[in-house]
Amino acid sequence: MADINQRALALMGQIEMEMRLHRLWADTAPSDQALASVEPFAVDTLSFEQWVQFIYLPKLKVMLTLGQAPSNVCVCPMAEESWRHHGERLNPLLDLVADLDELLSGKRVRE
Repeated sequence: MADINQRALALMGQIEMEMRLHRLWADTAPSDQALASVEPFAVDTLSFEQWVQFIYLPKLKVMLTLGQAPSNVCVCPMAEESWRHHGERLNPLLDLVADLDELLSGKRVRE
């Protein structure tokens, strides 16, 4: 289990690097009110990349640090939908998101 956690943390770091490379990483956090959304992926208050940066990755890091890796993760379809207007240039980032999903859930949703 520790190996999975370490691999997940490494993938998360790669996701951050790719997001920075494509200027999808914000310098400032959204408001507390925006972060408090109860909607899936905070679709009512955040862009998908904001959700990844300020909600998904931080919460996942805490879970992994506590040894509580989730086993039912499927973020890639939302990433594909949210970032489809970027075309193929985000394929490496989408592959990393799919890799993280697969590592944690055992299911691959992106070929």
